[in-house]
Amino acid sequence: MQAAAWVATVLLLVVVGFQLALAFGAPWGVAAWGGRHPGVLPTGYRVASGIVGFFFYPAVILILLDAAGVIGELCVNPCPLEAKPSNLVLWVLAGLFTVGAIMNFISPSKAERPWGVVTLVIAGCCAVIALGQ
Repeated sequence: MQAAAWVATVLLLVVVGFQLALAFGAPWGVAAWGGRHPGVLPTGYRVASGIVGFFFYPAVILILLDAAGVIGELCVNPCPLEAKPSNLVLWVLAGLFTVGAIMNFISPSKAERPWGVVTLVIAGCCAVIALGQ
């Protein structure tokens, strides 16, 4: 279970870096958001990349590490971050990442399709952690 959390964390950190790079103007729009905007993304998509890069994916990392018991091992008791998310949260994340993987795989942009593998592995890690609770 902890191995799955660490695999997901590493992959999510790659996604965070990619999304933040997009938010700050990296010309990789062809590999994101359906690939409809080659080059630098329009402002709205850059804001969205910033939000998921700064807030959503880091929150998912914390949820997965907490659910796998990693945060509890790293904290001195009492641990203010330890909340033990429910299995429902983990299954919702697995579902969201599965849908995201499908969207990546069917993207009209060939540059976006490899993200489907990354997203599907993250979905699998979420499921492994949910099954281990």
